[in-house]
Amino acid sequence: MINTNCYCKINCTSIAVIASIVIGILAAIFRFTAIVTITSAFLWVLFGIAIGFLGITLLTSAAFSSGENSCCTNLCTCLAGILGTILTSVILLGITFAEASVLGAIITGFLLFFFSLVIISSICLIRCRYSCN
Repeated sequence: MINTNCYCKINCTSIAVIASIVIGILAAIFRFTAIVTITSAFLWVLFGIAIGFLGITLLTSAAFSSGENSCCTNLCTCLAGILGTILTSVILLGITFAEASVLGAIITGFLLFFFSLVIISSICLIRCRYSCN
């Protein structure tokens, strides 16, 4: 993993990936056991949030690539989470049999893995951007 925190104290990208994996596994288990249901409105909301994050990230990526603040290198992690959220939400919106299948639970786990990766890596980006000298 790439060290994304200032002064090499902690690797924020690793924490984001591990937390997202745990959230994704729990979401797949909850979805398979029918504790949590996923509606199309929820999928559209996640899709919209991911599109919004993509626009904001692309507009502000020039500020992160400046040589003055080179410690913020987890922009790729954020973009991977955004694109994964968009892709898996579109897949779940397109599959009608995913409501009662193991495949639907697995894809839901991936969806929430990518969405939590977006949120946590965005927090890491903000934290790194404004705490570096």
